Amino acid sequence: MSERTEDRIKKMIVERLFLSVAPSEIEDDADLVELFGLDSIRLFEIAIGLESEFGVDLSAVEFDIENFSTVSKLAALVKKLQG
Repeated sequence: MSERTEDRIKKMIVERLFLSVAPSEIEDDADLVELFGLDSIRLFEIAIGLESEFGVDLSAVEFDIENFSTVSKLAALVKKLQG
């Protein structure tokens, strides 16, 4: 069984941001900006991670902080970009 997109995103976020939480502890709909105090540099790191992990091109999408606010929204963005 393949891993859910949301779970892959959680792992990537924990690894790229050097967070001291288990990926499974991050709720799909938790506010990432509020929870982890994400700033523009950390959001950029997540964007680069999404491109690397999922082979998507975020430069084609207008940046909207709302798309980065939760794991669920990130997963929806990835799925949209993957067509």
